[in-house]
Amino acid sequence: MSMIGVDVGGTFTDVVAIEDGQIKTVKVSTDVRNTHLAVLEGAREAGVENATVFNHASTHGLNAVITRRLPKIAFLTTLGHRDILDIGSSYRPLDALTDASWRRGFGDAMRPLVPRYLRRGIRERLKTDGSALIPLDEAHAREELAVLRKCGVQGVSICLINAYVNPAHEQRLREIVHEELGADIPVSISSETSPLAKEWARASTTTIDVFMKLIYHDYTKKLGDGLREQGFTGDFNYANCAAQLLNADIAMEQPFEIVFAGPAAGTMASAHFGKLIDRGNLLCVDLGGTSCDISMVSGGDPYVNTTFLLEHDLIVNALSNEVESIGAGGGSLVTISPSGEVLVGPGSAGADPGPACYGKGGTQPATTDTLIMMGVIDPKTFAGGRMSLDPALSERAFHDLDAPQLSLHQRVNYAFNIGINNIAEGVTNIAIKHGIDPRDYSLVAFGAAGPMLLPACLDLVHARDVIVPPHPGLFSALGLVSSDQVYGDSRSSYVMLTHEAADSINTIYAQMEAKLRERFDDTAANVEFVRSMDARLAGQTWETPFVSVPSGEITAEKVDEMIETFHQVYESRAGNRFDGLPVQAVTYRVEAVIKVDKVDYPRLEKGDGALLKPESTFELRYLTDEPVTAGRYQRETFKAGDRIEGPAVIHEALSTTFMLPGQVAEVGEYGELRITRA
Repeated sequence: MSMIGVDVGGTFTDVVAIEDGQIKTVKVSTDVRNTHLAVLEGAREAGVENATVFNHASTHGLNAVITRRLPKIAFLTTLGHRDILDIGSSYRPLDALTDASWRRGFGDAMRPLVPRYLRRGIRERLKTDGSALIPLDEAHAREELAVLRKCGVQGVSICLINAYVNPAHEQRLREIVHEELGADIPVSISSETSPLAKEWARASTTTIDVFMKLIYHDYTKKLGDGLREQGFTGDFNYANCAAQLLNADIAMEQPFEIVFAGPAAGTMASAHFGKLIDRGNLLCVDLGGTSCDISMVSGGDPYVNTTFLLEHDLIVNALSNEVESIGAGGGSLVTISPSGEVLVGPGSAGADPGPACYGKGGTQPATTDTLIMMGVIDPKTFAGGRMSLDPALSERAFHDLDAPQLSLHQRVNYAFNIGINNIAEGVTNIAIKHGIDPRDYSLVAFGAAGPMLLPACLDLVHARDVIVPPHPGLFSALGLVSSDQVYGDSRSSYVMLTHEAADSINTIYAQMEAKLRERFDDTAANVEFVRSMDARLAGQTWETPFVSVPSGEITAEKVDEMIETFHQVYESRAGNRFDGLPVQAVTYRVEAVIKVDKVDYPRLEKGDGALLKPESTFELRYLTDEPVTAGRYQRETFKAGDRIEGPAVIHEALSTTFMLPGQVAEVGEYGELRITRA
């Protein structure tokens, strides 16, 4: 059986193929305008014609939202509420609390997702119990749709107030849309897309879903046709925002779930590999060319949220691995501030024109240029030898910085140390946010630039060690062959957890599981259903998510078990316990898990634990006042138990590991490098 995983990044598209226990890796430049072309090129080089499974994490839809290259759609809601998409949740970022000029990025004053003239109110109103206060005015709906027909909308998002309790009005309105605008026009209704309380999150999720239907329908067709032309006849899966796999056809039913898949795949790969090496607490750092994505694994499981943000306040109701991104990577630009300070990032050179050393017209130095100047990157073997870099262009770019007060040595040294501190600050912020002690966690360094920069962060973060996994340059793509197929459903209903509520809760879970079973036909017997709920103490505004719920029929005894479980989870997260307060369940969730084959990392031949001698040496410049001699090693020659002392550079096909003086690396059983202080 052969599996292929493809992860599209801002600079490179990473492809891994697993066949007969061997891992083959391919890295190609991302075509930012036609991302499917890079995917197809990588698939061809990986031998997709022999694959039985093709798993893909796509950023195609995410890029469309960020750049606002979006199709024209309409938004229908209850009369008087059309500005939901302008107002959002009204939260401001911390640095804009006192900024009178700040505007929400998707608001009407900036770059709206749906312009106001395409947002129409429909006369109707449901009460909180689902009964109709104002019946759906079908004549009024047809009048508004007549306007939208003239505007040439390509899709329609429908989010009516309280529709998550009673979907009747939304379902009928969808029928009217198809009658007036055509049977083929994509329509998403909130009661199916996101049947959860809180209308802003429902509205934004449903709107994103319509965009993704339009965007991914064409993308999936082009990709599917291209794969078939190359001889692929296996299963085509997308990864969702928690890096769980969905059949491509099923994913297209609610494609909002796959919009943020790429960053989550690295977390899944880290969790899977961490179980192999008995490391359950991990701070995962995916450092590529454009951004640094930081996530966390605790007790062997990724930290999962019930929502995620595409940009500030643009919320999507989908389970997702929590990933924080900062503007740091191999392409981070080195600039000089008006006051003469050296700055690194958040701007990036990207793939085009790229860092100055690429020779594609870039004139500003980037972190890649910094590492070339230091001697860390070998210009002849960069990106597996696919690209030849020009050190002279790097030096010229640093000379051209407008910083007459700084010598060349200072410019390069400051650029390296400031870039390192930016990454360390991002990791530390995650640790503080979750209240963890970094000394209990290992840093997992992956992405093309991760192994080069993360070891230098070790003393700043105070982590246990740095782990460089096998194939770090394509490790996120390995996350796509480290996951199970998972299909989920959720819905909201405000219910106090009492014995009398057992029947209503049982009905909710039974309906969701029955709906999921319809997808599996004869395979339903092999599906594991996992239940959870989001609940809160009576009077609270926000819920405690992912409280486990027992399987089987919900009885009075199981309601008592749910209450006790809630109090235990609440105490573990908040530090307090309030047994005397009633518990209210808000959101009910079911995941159907289908176990699939995963990547199996081969074990290395055991060595004698000796300290290895370098294959060659080089002059490490600009790190200290005087150049120091450092060793160069080839990772493919290592055996389990081998040790390497820094300063050292360890080369492999698609990545480079850089160790500072005073650090030592030990090669693990599966070829991982465990870097600690000597």
